Amino acid sequence: MSCDLQKALLRCEVRRLKRLLTEEERLRKSATVWAQVEAMPRFMRAATVLLYWSMPDEVYTHDFIRHWRQEKTIILPVVDGDELRLAAFEGEQSLRRNSVMNLYEPQGSDYPSPQTIELAIVPCIAFDRNHHRLGRGCGYYDRLLTRLHTYNIGVCFDCQLFDTIPFGEHDMPMDEVVTG
Repeated sequence: MSCDLQKALLRCEVRRLKRLLTEEERLRKSATVWAQVEAMPRFMRAATVLLYWSMPDEVYTHDFIRHWRQEKTIILPVVDGDELRLAAFEGEQSLRRNSVMNLYEPQGSDYPSPQTIELAIVPCIAFDRNHHRLGRGCGYYDRLLTRLHTYNIGVCFDCQLFDTIPFGEHDMPMDEVVTG
């Protein structure tokens, strides 16, 4: 079976598993993830952090971002064709819905100093115990993270962590994975 077919099948299986989680379970598991991240010295030292404004099936970030935006510069991705641009989170009023991707992104100019981003916290469809990441299939984060040279933490629900997952040469592994 080809790697692409294995990835497609795993994406379907993980979507099924995540649909089994209630909203209460997703929020509880998300809180567990963020408590672990907050306990990391690397997170506490970071002044500028790349995060994501979560979609309903992802580890919930909204409260985490609201809490930390007063103490850290929070950067969010913006889909621009085949690439991700970066923009500072300036509050929920600055978010606009990207109807193509069905996600919310900050409006405004590109973040002028991507080299100052110390830490990237990244969602996924699945991770494995060797920190390989399976994304949604567009390669956005793989291309972005090779440009940033950040310490990369993947976050997911425990049903998204596997012993091994299929990966290719362009798939960017994480430095660490946190589950809840």
